[in-house]
This record gives sequence, C-alpha cells and structure tokens, in this order.
Amino acid sequence: MDSQIKGVSTGTTILAVTFNGGVIIGSDSRASIGGNYVSSKTINKLIQVHDRIFCCIAGSLADAQAVTKAAKFQISFHSIQMESPPLVKAAASVLKELCYNNKEELQAGFITAGWDRKKGPQVYTVALGGMLLSQPFTIGGSGSTYIYGYADAKYKPDMSREECLQFATNALALAMGRDNVSGGVAHLVVITEEGVEHVVIPGDKLPKFHDE
Repeated sequence: MDSQIKGVSTGTTILAVTFNGGVIIGSDSRASIGGNYVSSKTINKLIQVHDRIFCCIAGSLADAQAVTKAAKFQISFHSIQMESPPLVKAAASVLKELCYNNKEELQAGFITAGWDRKKGPQVYTVALGGMLLSQPFTIGGSGSTYIYGYADAKYKPDMSREECLQFATNALALAMGRDNVSGGVAHLVVITEEGVEHVVIPGDKLPKFHDE
C-alpha cells in the first residue's frame, strides 16, 4: 500500500551532446528498485536501434526495454522498405509514437542520438507522454538535476571530439558523485560518419571534483 502511494521512484543519469562531425550519447550503469535498493551496477542503458542510431533510457527498465525492442523492429522494417539507412528523426519519431500511444501505461523516457547523411549529428528527447524535441544537447534522469548548471555553463556549439568527450565525462562524473541512485561506470558511445566507438570509463577512473 505504501509503494502504491509513493509510486515508482527510479534513478539514472543520461545525456547526449552534438559536436563538430558527430554526437556522443552516454549514461551511468546503476539500476535501482524504488530509488533505494541498487539492483545492478552494470546495466548498459545505451541501446543501438540501428547502425548509427542509439537511444538511452530513463525510468522503468521493463517499459524501456519493451519500447526499444518494438522500435528496433519498426526501424529495421522502415529501413528495408526505404532501401536506405533510416534518418535519426525517423527513429526518434517511432519512439515518440510508441510512447504517446501507450502514455497511460509507460513510465519511461528516452534520448535518441545518431548521425545520418541528411542532417549529420542530431539529438532528440522523447519525454514521458510522447513529446519530441530536437536539441543540440540534452540531459535526463534523476542525476540530471545536479548538473543543469554545469551543462549550461560548459556546453558550446561545434566542440571538437575530445572537448565533447570531456564534457560528457565530467557531466556524468558530477551527477554520479551527487546522486545516490546514479553510479557504476560511465558508458559513452561516439557516433560519426565513419562509424561507432564505445567508450567505458570505470568509476575509479572518473574525474573527481570534490572529496567523496
């Protein structure tokens, strides 16, 4: 009865940032139950929905996995029909439709990021309820509340790959240091025209900004 009154409390930190020639999408790796019990330290919240398109998940893990599984099928089918790789916006729109059509049942939000030949690197936010927004960078999850100031102050357009990677790493480190339900390792994926690169930074290798 108590859990019904409080609802579902989840924790995570997710982000995506465009840079000159590509985009970086990242997350922590901690999964929690009720916001108090850490059920896993090694969850990969970055889901590859097509060759150069990824999404990261926040909220109910079961809901997010169900939505991304359906989205991957629809995006692959769309790619076969069009005989070309899907646009990032098309992939984000598929997630938006799934979230909107099931908004009464779902408790999950998504960030979609990738690269396509039409518009290059892009970032889209799919919020609870199915709202779709295009942004140069975005952050989400419970840990994001600790880093809005950092992100607004340090983000700049047309960063280099190295600058963007450092920005994303610092943002995740700051959130994971303050948010008790964000933690583990930092998962980062760099997406460019050339391909996809996975970067994993262990928790003890993340930068520190205060005594922890």
